[in-house]
Amino acid sequence: MIKALIFDFDGLILETEWPIYQSWKELFETYERQMTFEKWQTTIGTMPPPFEPFELLEEMVGHPLDRDEIEPKRLARELEIIATQDLMPGVQTYLSDAKRMGLKIGLASSSDCEWVTGHLEERGLISYFACIRGWDDVTITKPDPALYVSALECLNVNANQAIALEDSARGVTAAKRAGMYCVAVPTDMTRSMSFDHADLVLNSLTELTLEELIFKIQT
Repeated sequence: MIKALIFDFDGLILETEWPIYQSWKELFETYERQMTFEKWQTTIGTMPPPFEPFELLEEMVGHPLDRDEIEPKRLARELEIIATQDLMPGVQTYLSDAKRMGLKIGLASSSDCEWVTGHLEERGLISYFACIRGWDDVTITKPDPALYVSALECLNVNANQAIALEDSARGVTAAKRAGMYCVAVPTDMTRSMSFDHADLVLNSLTELTLEELIFKIQT
């Protein structure tokens, strides 16, 4: 019996991944360099990232950059784009339905808790979550299962009683390694990844009601 729903955050609840990429892409372009989508995609769903963007840019231009001057402007641009984003389709309905159905609701993100809770508070969603786990709660993030194991312990449910909702292949791997059911909801940023290891792949959360999803997962 399903007792809990555990959400990823970036790309699943709110499309933050494209704004982050776009802000870095624009910065690289000011130095007539390119941050390719393929390169950036390797960072999605895990922390720390496999490369440091500033180091890569400095390597490309051949000299150090004034990070203290540049980074606040880049971050402001990132947040400016994020502020224009709506919740991902179906998220609000799933949260409301999970609460109505008496399910425990958690969140497991490779981002830090301050980033996640800040955005949830701004969107009026924080009260839905009984437990939030971020990279600062574990020693290693996705695709390692530690985040999901921690969230399961916090919610006091067994792995086979919970469904994870993920947008990245690394996130699916983490949930499955934790012994959970996992539904993948890829975005434009992650659609080219392989999701063969997910229990179910949806184009968006509007494709099935929560009741339909739970029934489909368990049959």
